[in-house]
Amino acid sequence: MKPSVSWRASAAAAVATATLLTSGSIAGAAPKADIEAAAAPDIPVANVKAHLTQLQSIATANGGNRAHGRPGYKASLDYVKAKLDAAGYTTAIQQFTSSGRTGYNLIADWPGGDANQVVMAGSHLDSVSSGAGINDNGSGSAAVLETALAVSRAGYQPTKHLRFAWWGAEELGLVGSRYYVNNLSATNRAKISGYLNFDMIGSPNAGYFVYDDDPAIEKTFKDYYAGLGVATEIETEGDGRSDHAPFKSAGVPVGGLFSGASRTKTAAQATKWGGTSGQSFDRCYHSSCDTTSNINDTALNRNSDAVAHAVWELSE
Repeated sequence: MKPSVSWRASAAAAVATATLLTSGSIAGAAPKADIEAAAAPDIPVANVKAHLTQLQSIATANGGNRAHGRPGYKASLDYVKAKLDAAGYTTAIQQFTSSGRTGYNLIADWPGGDANQVVMAGSHLDSVSSGAGINDNGSGSAAVLETALAVSRAGYQPTKHLRFAWWGAEELGLVGSRYYVNNLSATNRAKISGYLNFDMIGSPNAGYFVYDDDPAIEKTFKDYYAGLGVATEIETEGDGRSDHAPFKSAGVPVGGLFSGASRTKTAAQATKWGGTSGQSFDRCYHSSCDTTSNINDTALNRNSDAVAHAVWELSE
């Protein structure tokens, strides 16, 4: 959900003022440029859902899934890569092997920014073999993709360097992200100032969970939701079970969002967030019914906007 105009304006003004007080204009840019860069754009949920429709079509045309080593996964990666290439990103495909099948990570770098301070946002692109994986994790993949495209549309030039990633074989045990982290030199790992992970952010019976890993990243998300008047809780269901874990183990500050999987929503949570108590956050988790009909538009909208907000705020 788009924040109120008054909240966005006040937040943008506060960030811009802080930027000017602490660092002045960047590389000779006019103060106006700093103000404009401070506020992330609204992410159109229709655009995010259009990506989900494409991922669903890819799964349908390829045996009903987008799993590691299957044609649907590579077609999903090709779809995302084509969008990024057209938007001006420098993309690279990283290849690995798991369970006797070839897997792929997709890394996209936005030109510019301090290469010694890298802000990464990522999500796993693979599904399980039993379904299309539209919430898990088309939702995170589509939101990260649309945020990356919003960076391009805005011509955003942050102080820090932006990098986006889509991981393969997460469902087999974080294989792709672990491969990426393990193949970074110690120097390059140290250049990553933060990794943001988005795995399941459109659950149909949604909750609003924030990772409690790096305090600064956590505060960025919690403050955003406080501005919307939406309460959050600490994420515990997926702790250590998604692609932030290899980064955290390597000493990289991490954070992220989650809307719930197989755990049951309590009565207190239903009062706070709506939805149905006594039912899973996502009753189609890892199932064939995880299709485009398995998405809560409000949660997807709010979380997609939060992805962009964090990318902008943590990279400026």
